[in-house]
Amino acid sequence: MKVQIEDVTVYFPYDNIYPEQYAYMVELKRALDAKGHCLLEMPTGTGKTIALLSLITSYTLSKPQSPVKLIYCTRTVHEMEKTLAELKLLHNYQVKNLGLAARILAIGLSSRKNLCINQRVLAAENRDSVDAACRKLTASWVRSKAAENSNVRTCEFFENYERAASGALLPPGVYTLQDLREFGKQNGWCPYFLSRHMVQFANVVVYNYQYLLDPKVAGIISKEMQKESVVVFDEAHNIDNVCIEALSVSVRRQTLDGASRNLTRMQQEIERFKATDASRLRAEYNRLVEGLALRGDLPASDSWLANPALPDDILKEAVPGNIRRAEHFLHVLHRLVHYLKGRLDTENVEKESPVSFVASVNSHAGIDQKTLKFCYDRLHSLMLTLEITDTDEFLHIQTICDFATLVGTYARGFSIIIEPFDERMPHIPDPVLQLSCHDASLAIKPVIDRFQSVVITSGTLSPIDLYPRLLNFHPVVSRSFTMSLTRDCICPMVLTRGSDQLPVSTKFDMRSDPGVARNYGKLLVEMVSVVPDGIVCFFVSYSYMDDIINHWNQHDILKEIMQHKLVFIETQDVVETTLALDNYRKACDCGRGAVFFSVARGKVAEGIDFDQHYGRLVIMFGVPFQYTLSKILLARLEYLRDTFQIKEGDFLTFDALRQAAQCVGRVIRSKADYGMMIFADKRYSRHDKRSKLPSWILSHLRDAHLNLSTDMALYIAREFLRKMAQPYDKTGGSGGRKTLLSQEDLEKMGDNILQGMVY
Repeated sequence: MKVQIEDVTVYFPYDNIYPEQYAYMVELKRALDAKGHCLLEMPTGTGKTIALLSLITSYTLSKPQSPVKLIYCTRTVHEMEKTLAELKLLHNYQVKNLGLAARILAIGLSSRKNLCINQRVLAAENRDSVDAACRKLTASWVRSKAAENSNVRTCEFFENYERAASGALLPPGVYTLQDLREFGKQNGWCPYFLSRHMVQFANVVVYNYQYLLDPKVAGIISKEMQKESVVVFDEAHNIDNVCIEALSVSVRRQTLDGASRNLTRMQQEIERFKATDASRLRAEYNRLVEGLALRGDLPASDSWLANPALPDDILKEAVPGNIRRAEHFLHVLHRLVHYLKGRLDTENVEKESPVSFVASVNSHAGIDQKTLKFCYDRLHSLMLTLEITDTDEFLHIQTICDFATLVGTYARGFSIIIEPFDERMPHIPDPVLQLSCHDASLAIKPVIDRFQSVVITSGTLSPIDLYPRLLNFHPVVSRSFTMSLTRDCICPMVLTRGSDQLPVSTKFDMRSDPGVARNYGKLLVEMVSVVPDGIVCFFVSYSYMDDIINHWNQHDILKEIMQHKLVFIETQDVVETTLALDNYRKACDCGRGAVFFSVARGKVAEGIDFDQHYGRLVIMFGVPFQYTLSKILLARLEYLRDTFQIKEGDFLTFDALRQAAQCVGRVIRSKADYGMMIFADKRYSRHDKRSKLPSWILSHLRDAHLNLSTDMALYIAREFLRKMAQPYDKTGGSGGRKTLLSQEDLEKMGDNILQGMVY
């Protein structure tokens, strides 16, 4: 269908549209017209992705004189593939209506591990090893040797791609990662380097958050993106944590031992070069004296991770004299590693600012701030000079130089925290030195400043007014949309006590109370007997889940649950969890029914959908607060209070409830779906906690469902399931508000659609 929004004709690939999709597109267009940033919260399962893609691609088609590029950032490869599949459908529809004028180039970009088609390289087990295996075949010096000696191995796909030169281009179309691999195999070209080359010409690029937010990756991949781009961060409820992780570094004993081994190996390489090819080291020294930039003229196959500092903070000057010679630089690194080893030999927790840490490094190891700043670039230059290809072996020294560059560059927004052991396991010495970033706005600032519009969107952005403060930017549009439903297919409940009227909570002082564990068990036993198919349970942490399951096992509660449904458990091992999920789905498909035990903030809570019969009920056992004694969290809370005037309690509650909303949001993935949500903790009945849940959950949470015991919740569940079993009109045509609008409905209703859609 075609939707007219002011001066833009939006090509939408379905025959009907939800009212909230229309409202979402109107608000998005306002932000694009104003060339500003926006925050949009839209319920899960209401077609947010297709609304976004339709509006932005149609906006570009209607304004050919000033086209905008779309940079779409997702968290996982699975989400990337889903987005590209939607875009392919949309693109076919637009080409059918507009002909060849609507053709675009859209590509997904991922790591070598997901795009490589060379079987020898793919044999490596992890991402870093695949990257290193690729460099061993494609680095410029390896290819030079191969030209003289036919026994030196190279990559045939990369060689073909290089031979094709400017002829290696992708024809217009939408390419998923699978399509890129197929195209590479057909033409004999390397899909990874081809897609990296095509990023600058593509109209739509879909890739991971890190490619824009982590300076080490963004410096290579995203530096050529034009300013006239719309950047979309999808599922961006945790964007502040992604920004902080991009600028934080952890150093352990293993890191320092590995770094010492790396330095010894580099020393041997330098001695070898001195004996065989001293001119290379001399040429590097001269280049550093002249202060020539390293990055601009490197072949794509040689480019390594960029500087970990943000682009505006990198010094544009020559490398200091005391680290220009390779052996002098290694001496500096030896001293730094030795100093850090000494700092890890502590029995007390230490916290200091980067300024005092740099002063301490200077007085004890004789390394000044400017030298620290240049560590990363100098290491990069040396590794290229020494022709090192197995970069996965040198991750430890990279981490140390990462740390040195960041600590030398930033004085505010960071802390250095040294912990001799994990507080939860004080008997095991495991010292760690962490450079912890507290200010999420640092990593996102270059993106906000550089691009025309940045769209931050998710199903859980409540309270929406906290994000501009955390990320330190001013959105021109900030909206939260409700869900238009023909029937109440969401049933949230707050359970505050068990059937014995004892309160239930995961508060620290009640955590070890056997009465709470028993009541949680009884709740689940009752629910498995009435709820069909799949039930998903989320706990506040792995350790709490272990304790509860042990208690249930000892008191035969698990046995009672297993009489009705099979039980599957998420663990910290990815392979085990994937297997458990597959078997959970099989049990739901064959009618046996299953319960899945998972953890808030875990892998399952973030990326797995339990739609249709895979999730008819979600139980959130407790409020998933962070570990509040964590030194890093305490330092961040102090920084937020002093810099952005955000109270500790407000931030902790906001963070816990966005995680809880993310967990329960897994259950409803479309309007034809239905499911129940039980918040099993007495603290959810308090207004200050509850009000931070997303509007589309709050609008279905009745006052009568706010203070339930197990038997009352059971009665409500039975009634709800009976109601959901009745046939219903999916369009909402028979009385009430329509929830599926055709083109005529849109023309009739006009601006009235927007009323009632914005919360």
